[in-house]
Amino acid sequence: MKKYNLIILGSGPGGYVAAIRASQLGFNTAIIEKENLGGICLNWGCIPTKALLKSAQVFNYIKKASDYGLKIKSYEKDFKSIIERSRNISNSMSDGVKFLMKKNKIDIITGHGKVLNEKKVEVENKKKKTIFAADNIIIATGARSRELKNIPHDQNKVIGYRKAMSLKEQPKKIIIIGSGAIGIEFAYFYNSIGSDVTILEYQKNIIPLEDEDISKQLERNFKKNGIKIYTNSEVISIDKKAKTVSAKFKSENKEEVLSADIIISATGIKSNIENIGIEDIGIAVDNDKILVNDFYETNIPGYYAIGDITKGPALAHVASAEGILCVEKIAGHKVHKLDYNNIPGCTYCSPEVASVGMTENQAKENGYDILIGKFPFSASGKAKTSGNSEGFIKVIFDKKYGEWLGCHMIGEGVTDMIAEAVLGRKLETTGYEILKTVHPHPTMSEAVMEAVADAYGEVIHL
Repeated sequence: MKKYNLIILGSGPGGYVAAIRASQLGFNTAIIEKENLGGICLNWGCIPTKALLKSAQVFNYIKKASDYGLKIKSYEKDFKSIIERSRNISNSMSDGVKFLMKKNKIDIITGHGKVLNEKKVEVENKKKKTIFAADNIIIATGARSRELKNIPHDQNKVIGYRKAMSLKEQPKKIIIIGSGAIGIEFAYFYNSIGSDVTILEYQKNIIPLEDEDISKQLERNFKKNGIKIYTNSEVISIDKKAKTVSAKFKSENKEEVLSADIIISATGIKSNIENIGIEDIGIAVDNDKILVNDFYETNIPGYYAIGDITKGPALAHVASAEGILCVEKIAGHKVHKLDYNNIPGCTYCSPEVASVGMTENQAKENGYDILIGKFPFSASGKAKTSGNSEGFIKVIFDKKYGEWLGCHMIGEGVTDMIAEAVLGRKLETTGYEILKTVHPHPTMSEAVMEAVADAYGEVIHL
């Protein structure tokens, strides 16, 4: 029986990053993967969706070419090629993870892993079972599309995100149930390339975790582009017919029925904690999540859990941070627990959405006396020249101490701008320090400084 210092179950952004950090720290490390290296994020989530969204963005630019003084007489989309490009990028990135495993001398064990007692793992591959031992085991098995009882997936007319990015043909009419990041990104993509898209959202706002001003702005943008949106809507049942599928839903105390070629269910995720042995060895679980302490230790010594199977935000960058922290703790380093209040969230539709910290409502609920600043991209020279002047930046500060409580952005490229706010909050920067930090002109980023200036009554370009 081969023994390792560390075995990691799952090779997503939590697992493979943890493996690399462990190797850097001198651990003899193995990673177990039953499908593709890189996990869902790289193969069926973060990366391939961004490829699809880039195709949509380029297509939209071509449509608006005349706005830039350009004449393009004819153009058309090739749906199959768009999908193929997305898959090729994912495959190349998966190969990149394989290279990193080889570079860092990490053993790749292919098959379905199951944790056993006494810090052992059983791996089944093609009906052959092999047992490996380790000093420590990290469980990083991720999550999948959640299936609601009244919206069962059939991978034909009712599908999850995985099928939605690998369809053979473009649907003419689509209903998307749920308007979190996944639902919103698919709505933007399919609407951009010509599908008729309807969003059904249970909450009162789309992207319900975002600041309400951001949600309202995105809703206006989406409706302007022809996307139909029903909020406060509860799906009652699904009816699959010969060529179409329909959703019966309740909205504002009345029932309605909508038909489409396909329904994309984007109602959240389900942790992959079944059939991996945790119940057999007594690892504690609560509400579909493995219970861990601040350093990702389970209730069983030597067994750890990171990523979507724990209670933190189900985001790739969170899983990676948890993996590094967990491994460094195992190695005996002095580590500080992750600040889950300073995790950025991004939605890659157009306009993009990015945020960190408290919303305005949350700040008020927590009793803060707040300063709010806003700066619209319509007043930004860079945004005007790029032809993308929709959206704004909103900042929230504690009036008494100047603490940066929250930052919320909607506009072109804001997912690349939010890091300023994350770093600022990490370093406990005050509003005054941001205000006095010289930002380059003309850039989208200077809108952050202008928004802060607005909060303090010193804005120049409004």
